[in-house]
Amino acid sequence: MSTHGTIQLDVHLTGTDAGSALRADVARGLTATPKELPPKWFYDARGSDLFEQITELPEYYPFRTERALLRDSVDDIARSSGADTVVELGSGSSTKTRLLLDAFTRTGTLTRYVPQDVSESALRGALDELHDAYPDLALHGVVGDFTRDLDRLPGADPGGKRMIAFLGGTIGNLLPVPRHEFLTHVRSVLAPGEQLLLGTGLVTDVDTMIPAYDDAAGVTAEFNRNVLHVVNRELGADFDVDAFTHVAVWDADNAWIEMRLRAGRDMTVHVADLDLDVPFTAGEEIATEVSSKFRPEQIDAMLTDAGFETTRRWVDPEGRFALTLATAV
Repeated sequence: MSTHGTIQLDVHLTGTDAGSALRADVARGLTATPKELPPKWFYDARGSDLFEQITELPEYYPFRTERALLRDSVDDIARSSGADTVVELGSGSSTKTRLLLDAFTRTGTLTRYVPQDVSESALRGALDELHDAYPDLALHGVVGDFTRDLDRLPGADPGGKRMIAFLGGTIGNLLPVPRHEFLTHVRSVLAPGEQLLLGTGLVTDVDTMIPAYDDAAGVTAEFNRNVLHVVNRELGADFDVDAFTHVAVWDADNAWIEMRLRAGRDMTVHVADLDLDVPFTAGEEIATEVSSKFRPEQIDAMLTDAGFETTRRWVDPEGRFALTLATAV
């Protein structure tokens, strides 16, 4: 039950958990064919700073397009939802969500905000700032992994309902099977009538999409290579980071941008903490991230398959991003 103006923090993910997950992901990914490293390991302090820089790049339209769309649509979203609890998955600094909180406050329904993130320090900082900005709002932070810890989210207040916000187009970073599993998991923790607000990048022209993930200044390239710095530091690996080139390609069949790291020469990388030697041939690639783009009918289909019904959708004027409000059935 929400309590007027209080702050609560539940921690379900510790540094030890993250270290174990990194070891498992690197051991599995660097022995797979083709090799891969999950994109969640981009985001140490340096990676988070690089991503903030990416959001300001002229080529990176997704962030500013969603922000503008959210700014134009928040009052309509709040009226259409009527939820008293807003939950945000992967909240980070919660900056875009302030637009939602302001709109839900204006409707008079909002009593609680539940930000969820993997970083305890980021969440603590966000909660302190939000408490200053919204002193009457109950804040309940949850440190956890949104792919597996959703059943630990606080339930709805008696007679109330929650809206889970999953913004930023992050759903596009999940491959089709994990994406379906995630949406089904979200549905499983919601009661009928509760809602999901989903942000999705839309399929647009390739000349617009590719530069968003391969900018002229090379910031995205540094962001991509940062995963190798993380593995070097955390697992005692000896990647020659500068020997890997950032690659971003459009896969039309799967409708996604695929980011890779391409080895510039033959080499063997030793990962000391795993006692693992990883051979690379010149031109061999590590898959690091996909960013799926969708068409409206695909969004509806994947939501229906997970047990939702599309209630409303808002799309920016250039047709590059969508916000979809879906209701659990």
